[in-house]
Amino acid sequence: MFDDTYKTIAEVSEGIYKEKGSKFIAIAIPVESELEIKNKINEIKKQYFDARHHCYAYILGYNKEAYRINDDGEPSGTAGKPIHGQLLSKDLTNILVVVVRYFGGVKLGVSGLITAYKEATKSALESALIVEKTVNETYLVYVNYEYLNKVMQLLKSDFIQIKNQNYEDQYMIEYSIRMREADRINHELQKIETVKVEYKKNP
Repeated sequence: MFDDTYKTIAEVSEGIYKEKGSKFIAIAIPVESELEIKNKINEIKKQYFDARHHCYAYILGYNKEAYRINDDGEPSGTAGKPIHGQLLSKDLTNILVVVVRYFGGVKLGVSGLITAYKEATKSALESALIVEKTVNETYLVYVNYEYLNKVMQLLKSDFIQIKNQNYEDQYMIEYSIRMREADRINHELQKIETVKVEYKKNP
């Protein structure tokens, strides 16, 4: 059966690695969108404005379809790639890790940098609370008032969350549902008179 779960972190965590006077501070952050990632990176750059580098990697989507690595001035492949490698080794997604480097005056070389960015990230992930989440889809169901009770009975479930409701010409209910249950529940909903179900694309 299709596996509609993924692993991410529950909250922000940090790790530190020091080598030859340089300090590498890794900040791991749960994220949901590229806009959120952009804002988080900007916040970290402001907070650590005096650091030499702000390198990062992120992965988004339950099937990990979106990712990016950034060396921020470090030699190519020495920062973003080892950060990304640690995310893959933990099988994580919807996560951003930024590693802030304070230069200690001694160059570490390519292998030294790779080790430093890897170990800083590893430290942040080891202190993180890793959680498993379900992949959810959002739908809108429209129904006439006299059939509302039947709809609400079907939407009473642990894997369904009602997010919004309003009434104009018809009742509209917005709900989030676990992906593997969506076809079955939506098929049952559409058996009810006057019901119309629409998929709502997530932003």
